[in-house]
Amino acid sequence: MAVVTMHRVNICALKKDRKRILEELQRLGVVEVCDSQGGEQFEKTDTAEARTIFEKNAQQARQAALILDDYVPEKKSLLASLEGRKTLSLADYDAYSAERDEVLRVAYRLTALEKEIAEKKADIIKLEGQIEALSPWLALPVSLRYGGTKHTAAFIGSVSEEMPLEAIYARLAEAAPELDAVNVDILTLSKEQTCVMATSHKQQAQALEEAMRAIGFARPASLPPLPPAEQQHVLEGEVLAAKEAIEDAQNEIISYAGTRNAMRFMVDYFTLRGEKYRMLDKLAQSKHTFVLSGYVPVTAEKLLRERLELNFDAALEFYDPAEEEDVPVLLKNNAFSAPVEGVLESYSLPAKGEIDPTGIMSVFYYILFGLMLSDAGYGLLLVLGCGLLLWRFKNMEEGTKRSLRMFFYCGISTVIWGILFSSYFGDVVNVVSKTFFGNEVGIPPLWFNPTQDPMRMLLFSFALGIVHLFFGLSIKFYMLLKAKQFKDALFDVVFWYLLVGGLIVLALATPQFSQIMNVPFTLPALAGTISSVLAGIGAVGIVLTGGRESRNWFKRILKGLYSLYNISGYLSDILSYSRLLALGLATGVIASVVNQMGSMGGKSIFGVILFVLVFLAGQAINFGIEVLGAYVHTNRLQYVEFFGKFYEGGRRKFEPFAVNTKYYKFKEDVSNG
Repeated sequence: MAVVTMHRVNICALKKDRKRILEELQRLGVVEVCDSQGGEQFEKTDTAEARTIFEKNAQQARQAALILDDYVPEKKSLLASLEGRKTLSLADYDAYSAERDEVLRVAYRLTALEKEIAEKKADIIKLEGQIEALSPWLALPVSLRYGGTKHTAAFIGSVSEEMPLEAIYARLAEAAPELDAVNVDILTLSKEQTCVMATSHKQQAQALEEAMRAIGFARPASLPPLPPAEQQHVLEGEVLAAKEAIEDAQNEIISYAGTRNAMRFMVDYFTLRGEKYRMLDKLAQSKHTFVLSGYVPVTAEKLLRERLELNFDAALEFYDPAEEEDVPVLLKNNAFSAPVEGVLESYSLPAKGEIDPTGIMSVFYYILFGLMLSDAGYGLLLVLGCGLLLWRFKNMEEGTKRSLRMFFYCGISTVIWGILFSSYFGDVVNVVSKTFFGNEVGIPPLWFNPTQDPMRMLLFSFALGIVHLFFGLSIKFYMLLKAKQFKDALFDVVFWYLLVGGLIVLALATPQFSQIMNVPFTLPALAGTISSVLAGIGAVGIVLTGGRESRNWFKRILKGLYSLYNISGYLSDILSYSRLLALGLATGVIASVVNQMGSMGGKSIFGVILFVLVFLAGQAINFGIEVLGAYVHTNRLQYVEFFGKFYEGGRRKFEPFAVNTKYYKFKEDVSNG
């Protein structure tokens, strides 16, 4: 449980070794590179153009890999995401990198094919729309552009309502009585529109057109050159051709399925090269040398010196960072505590002068999680599930591995609490024995059953919460002593210990409190008297010192009184641990209800089947809900109640220049141009 000490490092080496040194640093992954400063003879290199090319190539390969995944899906198990990245041998690395030009050509071809497919699909939609628009005109033997002959005029269009032939003639006669030679043919008739073709002598064309417009006549929006039936045939041919082109493109994409791994390699390859060139921007370079600056954990200094000074003409300088520097944070914990580092990182990493609370937090985290879930059956499921996954997928990513280990330890804690409270999938042992064997048998608790004695569980929750909070205060006390702030340790910690601790002892010495809270004991009156004096000393001390930053005594006392008001915050924090009772009871009660529902079929074949189905479904749902609830509320107790007593955080995570890839892990001896 420690924050690894960070040193600044300056590396000065020959420019001819620059690429190899950067590759070595990238493989080691122990240096966070910063902007390097040199003298007047040093300058920076702008690699933006090269990095843009690498990023473009990586994106192209990534897009091509996604295209192959869409058209040629891989057969993966449900747990494939736990398999981690594949390890790539040196021979495979060299083979893939040698073919990068050809692989990029295929990548561009794949994206072009996908674009072609998208365009053809858009064309099909457009063509089908045109075919649909022609359907009312298929009976027309001439083109929609037809306007008549030398001596006649023709008007082809539609009226936006249902209008029989008699109605059309009547409306035309009403609109233009002078028309005496008009022929109207209805092509299609529907409730939405009536498609017609009207003809007349050339001399009456204008009158006919005006009359047609008077009844709502409008020409088609699209006027293809061919008759509708012929035009439809042409369009259908184009649709067929587009579908064939799509099929050809899809088949060609499928033919490139064998390049999937090469595409994934190129994503990692160009990502690494882009990252390496990004580091070049941070180097200070002269004509023959370069300088690299960064942060390195003290535990890696020996390794770094051996790798660089023995293999290159390089000089390394290690020294303490300046006080004002934003030094990154690297945590180091044992196998028991390291799994909850992610919980701490989700909140914030330790600030300067703060300790790494992961070790202490991990103990309380596992205890509190197990107490909230508190069912041996559910705990066993966590232990077996996480244990089997950790055993089966040894190559999984470190973050996933830590999460599974955390839930593995949480599962062990849950099993222990479940045995203490006699909760095995609720009361499944009692229900099964009574329903199917006629004789109720149960496993007695090693301690007590919270569902039968909830007040006892509530008191235990409060007691555990007080221990948790006091541990937080003790950490603050330790940090203040370490910083030689002895007065602050007395004023901000000891006085609060006296006040809160004194009030707790005073309450336990009060018979009324013991009776109300069902406490099985009452402390002697002398203990109450002593604790009240100590609490009074703590309260007076807080009032006098809570506003000590103010020189004005009146303001100091007012601020001290406001600080004393924080006693309500301690009360709120202690009451917040009642969630341990609530979640623990919820787990057992809901599980028991599920068992009772399953046993409603009685002692019969049907009853057994019903019980199994209800048990599996109900317990699975309850298990998922309660595990999620325990995780959320355990985090909350750490973040709000525990960290609120001593922890601020605020620094950033150590992010070394390393091999950050998505698909492959490269072996140590990989080198690349």
